[in-house]
Amino acid sequence: MYTIELQAEELQLLRSALRSYLQAFGHNEADLVQAAKTLMLKLPEVVDSKAG
Repeated sequence: MYTIELQAEELQLLRSALRSYLQAFGHNEADLVQAAKTLMLKLPEVVDSKAG
């Protein structure tokens, strides 16, 4: 298992990249789609640090 620390902006970038990655795959890549969705579920929600 690996642990990485991300700033809020980096986490947001990672989520956006995974969404784009998911949109690029079709029916023949079901295993990749499932792996990307599983990874997205592991990511914490982005908290708006500028709110307050």
